[in-house]
Amino acid sequence: MDHKLTPPAAGRTEAPEWHSHLLEHSAQLAEVFSSVQRIAVIGIKPEIVGGPAYYVPEYLQTAGFEIIPVPVYFPDITAILGVPVQRSLSTVIPPADMVLLFRRSGDVAQHVDEMLAAKPRVVWMQQGIHDADVAETLAKAGIDVVQDKCAMVEHRHAR
Repeated sequence: MDHKLTPPAAGRTEAPEWHSHLLEHSAQLAEVFSSVQRIAVIGIKPEIVGGPAYYVPEYLQTAGFEIIPVPVYFPDITAILGVPVQRSLSTVIPPADMVLLFRRSGDVAQHVDEMLAAKPRVVWMQQGIHDADVAETLAKAGIDVVQDKCAMVEHRHAR
C-alpha cells in the first residue's frame, strides 16, 4: 500500500497566530469574565444621561467587577457609579484588566495608542461597535479583542 501525504487543499491556509486573540465564542467570552476584575470603561456616561453606557457598567459593578469610569465627555463630572473618573487610561493605576468601549465605531481608532500603552488583557467593544483595523492592531500586540457584543448580555449568559 502506497501512503502519500496529501497536500493541503488549494487556497486553504491557516489563520495567522494573532487571530487567536479575536474572541467570538461563548466559552471564550465566559473565560474573559472569569479572568478580569478591573474594567476601565471608555465612554461611560453619568446616571443623569443614562442609556447602555451607564447601565451596562452599573450592572457589571453590581456583579462584582471594579469599574473605572473614563468618560469622553462631561468634563464637570467627577464621579460615576460612586467612583472618581479618570480622563485617560494612563491615569488608571493599577492598570485595568479589561477596557470596555462605548464609542462609535469611527471613534475607536483614536484610543488605540492609549490602549496599547495600557496593555489590558482584553479590549471589549460594546454591541454595535467594531473596527477590524483596531482589532487586528490590538490582537497583534497580544491583547484579546471582543467586538460587537453586549458585555451585560454575555456576562448573564456565562453565569
